[in-house]
Amino acid sequence: MLGRNSSHFWGVVLEAREPLELARFYAALMEWEIVKDEPDFVGVAPMGSHVEYLAVQRSAGYERPTWPDEAGHQQMMMHLDIEVPDLERAVTAAVSVGATEAAHQPQKSVRVMIDPAGHPFCLYVDGSS
Repeated sequence: MLGRNSSHFWGVVLEAREPLELARFYAALMEWEIVKDEPDFVGVAPMGSHVEYLAVQRSAGYERPTWPDEAGHQQMMMHLDIEVPDLERAVTAAVSVGATEAAHQPQKSVRVMIDPAGHPFCLYVDGSS
């Protein structure tokens, strides 16, 4: 964008009923730190960098999405893709901090996981190596 530089913030904001709980999950999953902690908005970022972030904002009316999509139910609006070097180890680590593995797995090199608030996210290995 016109005028943007590498010191300007950018990020993704998820919604949840309990933002601190979900932010703690992503901080543990990504080995990041909580950099902003307000009652209705909590942000996590890589250690030493607060330019890029993942945040969670409170939404009292939040409804868990379904995966895969089901007609008449809350649809997923977005998901996070996280490249990992070892898929099985990453799945085990994600489960240990509160994720669940989705029943439907559409690809061999990807694991669809569900965070504690119901947001799907994908762990994957790069198949080009």
